[in-house]
Amino acid sequence: MAEQTSKAYRNQVIYSVYVRNHTREGTFEGVRRDLPRIKELGADVIWLMPIHPIGEKARKGSLGSPYAIRDYLSVNPEYGTLEDFRRLVDDIHGLGMRCIIDVVYHHTSPDSLLAGEHPEWFFHKPDGSFGNKVGDWSDIIDLDFTHRGLWDYLIGALKYWASMVDGFRCDVASLVPLDFWKEARAQVEQVRPGCLWLAETVEPPFISAMRGLGHSCLSDSQAFEAFDICYEYDVYHTFTACLKGELPLEQYARAVSQQETIYPGNYVKLRYLENHDQPRAAFLIPDSRALDNWTAFLFFQKGAALLYGGQEAGDRHLPSLFDRDPVDWSGPDRSRQLRRLCALKKHPLFTDSVYQVDALPGEVLRAVHRQGDRQLVGVFSVRGSCVPVPVDAPDGRYENLAGEGTVEVKSGMVSCQGYPVIFESGRA
Repeated sequence: MAEQTSKAYRNQVIYSVYVRNHTREGTFEGVRRDLPRIKELGADVIWLMPIHPIGEKARKGSLGSPYAIRDYLSVNPEYGTLEDFRRLVDDIHGLGMRCIIDVVYHHTSPDSLLAGEHPEWFFHKPDGSFGNKVGDWSDIIDLDFTHRGLWDYLIGALKYWASMVDGFRCDVASLVPLDFWKEARAQVEQVRPGCLWLAETVEPPFISAMRGLGHSCLSDSQAFEAFDICYEYDVYHTFTACLKGELPLEQYARAVSQQETIYPGNYVKLRYLENHDQPRAAFLIPDSRALDNWTAFLFFQKGAALLYGGQEAGDRHLPSLFDRDPVDWSGPDRSRQLRRLCALKKHPLFTDSVYQVDALPGEVLRAVHRQGDRQLVGVFSVRGSCVPVPVDAPDGRYENLAGEGTVEVKSGMVSCQGYPVIFESGRA
């Protein structure tokens, strides 16, 4: 893993913004005006999805995907000017937050500047035409990292943006050579010391499929050599299968607990219920009590927490990547719970602990962070059921850090009333 990665990243809340659809106007200025609210929610880092111009050739939808980039060194005029972008970043910094931007280095749009200037830097099909390795991504063409000139160009672009922003979320980072990321990190560190590196790592079946086709694809363990934070797609498919009743909750709990033993001691996972590629949490979990529990569990997990713009409004609709499709901010306001959980995320036991998750009868997750004689205990009734839950804590009353009031431990049991419970104690 990147040796300088701090465990304090586990206390961070990252707020993801799709500029086109975050506000009605879909501009940098629209996002800038919303920053005080996002800060009040408790965000530490603003992640801006790709800010660059979008290609026109093979475009999907009316406006195209922001991940089909035409030019790495300018901003999408749909969003505003470079000056508008700088003003947005300045305000993010002024509010005490950090800003990271999307890096899409596996591919470009077919009509990108690079494709015109350096066609030799791209993957070509047997007939010599541009191509890509993932057929569904019909609006992009893949880069070919066997060319040293491509490395120098892309790292130069990173250093340019690192003079303005604090880090990068790297799209499908698993399909880009690990040695490139290591070198990029080392060079960017000279421009932006402490730069934050977030990898979109991929699902295990995707890794197998790519390797089966003869293509390199990094595991999460490999990616941790260069990145501070990796996606949790290694367990996300198990999470959704449990929601659909296809797998027992116990299998998800085991998968999460296993991360403690297969990754480095300072690993940081990005924890989320939704992101721009996956269904909204309020759509996946329509029951409000169940959603309260899963949301509390999200923040209790070991790792950085991700909120996707609109999640705090209970928006059930995932905005289209390819069209103007603004977030619906009129839904049920979940900000009160999120503000409490964002504040709780700073608890020192989330920073450095031994973490264990168990599934109990009644569809309950019991999770514990332990460090020495101290522990944080979380009880999450993910179906909203009311059941007694055994806990390793002395009898007594404790403040419920997940909500109002107190929780009682009696005879080593907590009476779960269907709402999330988090409390700090010694061990029994």
